[in-house]
Amino acid sequence: MLDTAFPRLSGDAGNADSYSMPVAIKVVNGVDSLDIVINAQPSDEIVDKFCAAAQSLQTQGAKAIVSTCGFLVSVQNAIASSVTIPVMLSPLTLYPTIYAVVGNRPIGIITASKSCLGTLALGAAGIQSKNVRIAGMEDCSIFSKTFIVQKELQCTNIDQVALQKSVVGKAQILVDEFPEVSAIILECGNLPPYANAIENAIGRPVFSILDGAELLWINKHSI
Repeated sequence: MLDTAFPRLSGDAGNADSYSMPVAIKVVNGVDSLDIVINAQPSDEIVDKFCAAAQSLQTQGAKAIVSTCGFLVSVQNAIASSVTIPVMLSPLTLYPTIYAVVGNRPIGIITASKSCLGTLALGAAGIQSKNVRIAGMEDCSIFSKTFIVQKELQCTNIDQVALQKSVVGKAQILVDEFPEVSAIILECGNLPPYANAIENAIGRPVFSILDGAELLWINKHSI
């Protein structure tokens, strides 16, 4: 988990109660959202911190690892290679499966920052830009002032009703502009609390890192 000040609401990827399985959380100290939500690969020092965190969780007995920030997909291979247990750092990793099961129709992505979700992250997830329609939350002030500013400036009280309205509104604009969108992936680990509201509003399935965790858990316990 990134080192943040904002509260982790029920449904947030950083709240252990958001999961159906037992969860241990490891905060990567000194690394906040501005270090990761970038159109570039994080520094080697930051990657090393995440590798150390993954190794610590494995030592504690973790059976699989997820993260709170989908932009870590750019270093998925490096961090996964540092441990011997399954690692899924981003819900974008689910894209190839979702794309196949919806008949190769376009997928919508709601991300913390559209401007930062460039070819590096998309390519790391095996996504061709022509097959996705992207909406970013960076122009929604309630979101940006809470989640994509440095830790000391982050809001510590979240108006969840207003934030849900903002997120659902972004999804509605996306499908109004691109009605061919067949499903939505929530790149950001702060967005899953609003997945059900988005589904109800737009009538498309919505996927997040919580679904990735379920997949890893089911797979681990099916053998």
